[in-house]
Amino acid sequence: MITPVIMAGGSGSRLWPLSRSLYPKQFLALNGDETMLQQTLNRLSGLSVESSVVICNEEHRFIVAEQLRCINQSGAIVLEPVGRNTAPAIALAANIVMQSKDNLILVLAADHVIENEAAFIAAVNKAIPLAEKGKLVTFGIVPTEAHTGYGYIKRGTEIDNDGYQVDAFVEKPCTELATQYFEGKEHYWNSGMFLMKASRYLEELKQFRPDIYQACENALANTSNDADFIRIDQVEFEKCPDESVDYAVMEKTADAVVVTLDAGWSDIGSWSALWDVNNKDTNGNAISGDSINHETTNTLIQGGERLIATVGIDNLVIVDTKDALLVATKDKVQDVKKIVEQLKAEGRTEFKNHREVYRPWGKYDSIDNGSRYQVKRITVKPGEKLSIQMHHHRAEHWIVVSGTAKVTNGDNTFLVTENESTYIPIGVVHALENPGQLPLEIIEVQSGSYLGEDDIVRFEDRYGRA
Repeated sequence: MITPVIMAGGSGSRLWPLSRSLYPKQFLALNGDETMLQQTLNRLSGLSVESSVVICNEEHRFIVAEQLRCINQSGAIVLEPVGRNTAPAIALAANIVMQSKDNLILVLAADHVIENEAAFIAAVNKAIPLAEKGKLVTFGIVPTEAHTGYGYIKRGTEIDNDGYQVDAFVEKPCTELATQYFEGKEHYWNSGMFLMKASRYLEELKQFRPDIYQACENALANTSNDADFIRIDQVEFEKCPDESVDYAVMEKTADAVVVTLDAGWSDIGSWSALWDVNNKDTNGNAISGDSINHETTNTLIQGGERLIATVGIDNLVIVDTKDALLVATKDKVQDVKKIVEQLKAEGRTEFKNHREVYRPWGKYDSIDNGSRYQVKRITVKPGEKLSIQMHHHRAEHWIVVSGTAKVTNGDNTFLVTENESTYIPIGVVHALENPGQLPLEIIEVQSGSYLGEDDIVRFEDRYGRA
């Protein structure tokens, strides 16, 4: 039996402004209606798998839980208090799997596109006998070009017509070497996907990197379960070295095997990569959203809520969100990360948050702000409730647009329905709940001397944030 291990960390800054650090690309629907995380799990339907183990950052936990719920998937969600790369993350997952049985673990990144899912399933099935014999299988992508942005795996001796012994792992090459690899047909792109027994990974990690092995053991010795989440010991995990699985294990073990995969794979590492995999019109344009185009060719347009009109352009990337617009030539999109670096250096929030922010109870959209005021459109999901809280520096006016609100305002609790409002003075303990069957929509007008999100004193919270 296989346990999927989904690596859902990472910030995805190369797809800014759609991808932000609090809502990175693995949680976006970039190539269809489902998010990349959901696609990663759903493409396993052709395999016999048990419930997944998803590893993510603490700050993404509610996004992961909600996206799993929407596709009727369950499983453990392991929260990394700090990022320590793939070797420790897989060790955590392997240990958790071993608590029940020594399954095969299928390690997948949550932000890959695979167009030919049947070919992917066939490759995994080919790898299963090798993994069951104790091999550590990595999937090598059959190159489609002399790409310099990927590491490569050189194949060695063939094993039972199913795979090859790994001869060597190769760092990202120069153009000349990449061309040699592409034409020689003995090298494959390193996908970062693996299949192996949980016990074999831990054995090899213990042999080659006992410091990582022990740090993960220590971090798991003091875990706490909170609803769907598994929290590990932060102090112990912070002591763990930061290392990739390739450096820690795969380049050292004698049992590394590569199974080839030719399935339309992409890691969507840039906006131009997304243009490559998206459907295009007769002019080579990949368009999402409301757009009117004249003499526009070979362009990626990702629209938001407003019309995008283009005239006489070629080879551009245009990405529109509620608070930021990106325009770049396709051959310069790797430099988007420089914009993100500049946003961080200037202390701006656009690298981190969208204007629309998701919370476990729903979401809010900051639709206007100015001196001493801020206006938000708040949506509360049926049955959900914001924390019982208080603010030191702001008052709030709530106007119900649709649905019914159960409001706690000081010592009083009462219902507020459509076209009604209530006023929360500064310093008064309050709460907002949706007791109905439909989403609750309210307009919140904040006023005061300070309107930051850190002016929230939580007394009680059903999502563990108090």
